[in-house]
Amino acid sequence: MYSLKMFVRIALVVAASFARAGDPPAAAVASDAQARGRYLVTVTGCNDCHTPLKMTPTGPAPDMDRMLSGHPETLVMPPAPTMAEGPWQNAFAATNTAWSGPWGVSFTANLTPDRETGLGKWTVRNFSETIRTGRHLGRGREILPPMPWKSIAALTDSDIKDI
Repeated sequence: MYSLKMFVRIALVVAASFARAGDPPAAAVASDAQARGRYLVTVTGCNDCHTPLKMTPTGPAPDMDRMLSGHPETLVMPPAPTMAEGPWQNAFAATNTAWSGPWGVSFTANLTPDRETGLGKWTVRNFSETIRTGRHLGRGREILPPMPWKSIAALTDSDIKDI
């Protein structure tokens, strides 16, 4: 029985045989952009907050069954704890998807391609404007801490497109 992965490899080989010398097949270019996007999501730490943690025998670990799905909608949080005056200012949920601080409470967004709850209806321009301005869709509400949008805004247009 052939796997999907094998069919994709065969399709890439066939496409390459029809391409002009020096021109990568369209599927390979898309694949390269996707690989670059996966790499950038990893090194910029998107999974660190947008993939809920689950408790394992060795401690908290990313729940990769819910990769990039943000704060679980079924996890209703109690009111944020009041922090005593002093150097401790923040609290966060065990899932690492809800944060409380002087700004209020923020919940990590669903970054999956789901059209109803994630980014599935967003365009590259919507995503780029959000990252560049620190505002939802480039014009809406502010993106709250701890989202490091100012650091991610330093990425190139090509990097943001690949993400």
